[in-house]
Amino acid sequence: MIDGALGFGYGWRCLTAAEAVSADGISRMVEDSTPDSSADHSATPPPEQPSTIDGAPRRRGGRSAYATKDLTKGSVPRNLWFLAWPQVAESFLSVVDQLADLIWAGRLGFQAIAGLGVAQSYLMMLMTARMGLDSGMRSMISRAVGARQIAYANHVVLQALTLTTAYSVVLVTIGLVLTVPLLRVLGLSDGVVSQAAPYMRVQFFAMAMMGYQRMTAGALQASGDSMTPLKAATVSRVGHLVLSPFLIFGWWWFPEFGLAGAALANLISQSIGVGMNMRALLVGSSRLHMTFKGYYIDYPLLWRVLKIGLPASVTGAQRAVSQLIVVAIVASFGDIALAAFAMTRRAENTVLHASRGMGRAAGALAGQNLGANLPGRAKASVFWAIVYASVASVTISAVFLIFPNQVASFFNSDPEFIAQAALWLQVLAIGYFSMNTVQVFTQSFNTTGATVAPMIVTVSTMWLLELPLAYVLSRHTSLEELGIPWAIVFGMTLRLMIFTWYYMRGSWLRTGML
Repeated sequence: MIDGALGFGYGWRCLTAAEAVSADGISRMVEDSTPDSSADHSATPPPEQPSTIDGAPRRRGGRSAYATKDLTKGSVPRNLWFLAWPQVAESFLSVVDQLADLIWAGRLGFQAIAGLGVAQSYLMMLMTARMGLDSGMRSMISRAVGARQIAYANHVVLQALTLTTAYSVVLVTIGLVLTVPLLRVLGLSDGVVSQAAPYMRVQFFAMAMMGYQRMTAGALQASGDSMTPLKAATVSRVGHLVLSPFLIFGWWWFPEFGLAGAALANLISQSIGVGMNMRALLVGSSRLHMTFKGYYIDYPLLWRVLKIGLPASVTGAQRAVSQLIVVAIVASFGDIALAAFAMTRRAENTVLHASRGMGRAAGALAGQNLGANLPGRAKASVFWAIVYASVASVTISAVFLIFPNQVASFFNSDPEFIAQAALWLQVLAIGYFSMNTVQVFTQSFNTTGATVAPMIVTVSTMWLLELPLAYVLSRHTSLEELGIPWAIVFGMTLRLMIFTWYYMRGSWLRTGML
């Protein structure tokens, strides 16, 4: 059954360029054509094109190489690194940002650490659901750029902006009404709820703004411009790092907001980042040039974005839901264990965020090559992403295995907390290679548009193996709470084996536009 499901990978057929741009009058905007999706996968590369993918001449003070480089030609590993390193750097900034919040929370006590971890689990559930929609947008834009259909890519961006706006309204409403009930249902202590609730309410607004930044950054990255989102992320993350302690502790003349100050700093900083990305899209300094002239809601295209993106949303959202279930299991062992869990999950993001960035870059590169009818280059893009990401996972694993106490003490000096957190770090470090590679596979497949297979693999292994095993090992063996990280390692290892088989099978390498 799984074999049959994974054999399809897509729930739709790839469009030819003529089909993609003929609907609703879009054909007036483009004159190019693209290879038919039924073309032989062994086809030779298209005839030599200008050095810039859209044929625009380079000019001093104009668009950079990130807006014009043709990623369907030249060395695959070099093109991947060209596209990936800004995304990896952006992911690293996100990790630093989250770790900084964790450090500041540690100064407020271990209950603040626990509250921060629980609140972020809820927020990530809602954000990953929206980010799945970005996967649909990314896959459609990357393939359109590879097929030289830039006007169609611009149209996709506008429709994705429409979806993000609708989702943001829902997100803010949930934050205003349901914050405390969502925390209480997990059986958290009053001390943890009092720390988490104000932070979580403000973060709902910040997450809505982050949705716009992720959507605009994803569009730029899928088109080949990963430098502009890096600049925007640098400004917003640095702003968050600088503002957070002032708003948390009331330094200088700022009011003291406690843990909620970190969320308020995030809201302000994300707004600045959105402005920078939007400017690049509106003025045309990137390959994409978004305009609201003649804007309308394209319901057939919105449906295609949703059809591609919803499986990715399920993948992300169920992962976050499963984390909340794990939180409920860990919470029964006390606040110290919950704080140790929250710290290790944030610490492992030093590995996972980098691999997510590498996977998205590989997916964008693969998508452009699939749009250009070059499946061999697309497959090589994912392979090289795994090679690059493995270096990071081995390095971080060594640090966590050798210096677990030092890493744990960096966040909080409580001896009992350090003892438990160090053990969690060492167990999870054993599975970091599997975690890293799974992230690259998941992000790569999603960004090429093959979103069904990651959903099936992740949902089945998480709910049929990882969660039941976490419960059994923690409740019915001498491992107690350490049974939870061991279950996570086992689950990730199984996912790695299935994804490797799916990658080698090649059913995700369907060419053409979506």
